[in-house]
Amino acid sequence: MFLAADEEFPNQLTAAGLTRDAGVVYALGRLVIFAPEGSPLTVDAQLEGLGRLVKAGRGGRFAIANPEVAPYGRAAEAVLRKHRLWDALRPNLVLGDSITQAAQFATTGNAVGGLIAYSLVLGAELAGRGTYAVIPEADHPPLRQRMVLLKQAGPVAARFYAYLRSEAARAILRKHGFTVP
Repeated sequence: MFLAADEEFPNQLTAAGLTRDAGVVYALGRLVIFAPEGSPLTVDAQLEGLGRLVKAGRGGRFAIANPEVAPYGRAAEAVLRKHRLWDALRPNLVLGDSITQAAQFATTGNAVGGLIAYSLVLGAELAGRGTYAVIPEADHPPLRQRMVLLKQAGPVAARFYAYLRSEAARAILRKHGFTVP
């Protein structure tokens, strides 16, 4: 079984004939703007606080996942472009290889904040370490997360694959910040 934060690689596996079917979208990720405690950034879903910091020349370093390799990074870039902040922030971006690494950068205090996964700010590691606002889904392409069952998967993987499509699993995903299709 293979679960991905996007659809690209699962679709490649399917096209190569390595999966039992085309798989399913099991969740849609959400982005938040996050500011660690002590940051001068006021968080809001429209990024007005970030815009004010940038305009005042106090934007500082800002963390996102690398758009060249990470789906959440591509979504973060889309959000920054929509709010006309990309060009001003680009020289000060701290790029994580993954959304988890971007979250680590955003929480260290070395950055004023970042655009990170909603699921991460709901987790125990980030709870109470800052403030956040959920970015509207319309501000970026959907973060459609697809899973596929490989042809060689055994019965345990097949049962887990079926479980992830159940209402019980969907409730867990919702609880942890995902939208479920």
